[in-house]
Amino acid sequence: MQKLKTGDTVVITNGRDKSKSGKIVLVNRKKKTVIVEKVNMVKKHKKATQNTKAGIIETPSPVSSSKVKLICPETGKPSRVAVCFVAGKKKRKAKISSAIFD
Repeated sequence: MQKLKTGDTVVITNGRDKSKSGKIVLVNRKKKTVIVEKVNMVKKHKKATQNTKAGIIETPSPVSSSKVKLICPETGKPSRVAVCFVAGKKKRKAKISSAIFD
């Protein structure tokens, strides 16, 4: 059972983007990283080609999945995630309020 999924709203707990929140765009299970919208933005210098112009482009870079926490749907606070069984199926729940995410 994955604790972080695409589309979840998370908050960053460490680093220069501490306390910023956003939705998860991509989850990389092998590298244990996530890409969050408008968080950990990096500027890349792009060379001109026949189809595109040259310029500086901002793109989000990956953040370690251990540095993010899901936002609880009931309280709106950052929470750790537990896996529990509801009606014979695995569900994710918030440790802070026992609210079910799925």
